[in-house]
Amino acid sequence: MTPAVVLLAFVTTERLGELWLARRNTAALLAKGAYEVAPGHYPLIVLLHTVWLAGLWVFGATRALDPLWLTAFLALQVLRVWVLATLGRRWTTRIIVLPGAPLVRTGPYRFLTHPNYAVVVGEIAVLPLCLGLPWYALIFSVANVVVLAIRIRAENDSMVAMRDFITS
Repeated sequence: MTPAVVLLAFVTTERLGELWLARRNTAALLAKGAYEVAPGHYPLIVLLHTVWLAGLWVFGATRALDPLWLTAFLALQVLRVWVLATLGRRWTTRIIVLPGAPLVRTGPYRFLTHPNYAVVVGEIAVLPLCLGLPWYALIFSVANVVVLAIRIRAENDSMVAMRDFITS
């Protein structure tokens, strides 16, 4: 196995584990009375990430790893774990609102409104750069910005609605 295959296998396993965790957390939140907001864009997110990762297997599995970009990618994984640990059972891949629950303002959320998205933006760009694929990083970074613009707008709207609900 090449180092690129090891890295891609790690990322693939990580993403599959996150999908399992997200489904578990989503089901638990829904059972507590939570509801999903703006689900229409979710298939687009899944498609983007699936095509991104599949393409990295096609174009990157035989390439050498760039140690500098690999270091940046590993740093992003530390941030990813921090986000997941901070949100705990509230972390999902969908926008799930639990009425009455306060917004998370600890961990990386002290510094950024959407640290998970910052990590994803970094990963979408940096993993292809680890594999020497700058054109791939650019194409998917642009596509990701479009999808995240939809996503963040929907999530911000849900947070405003929750603030209004909590203060009324």
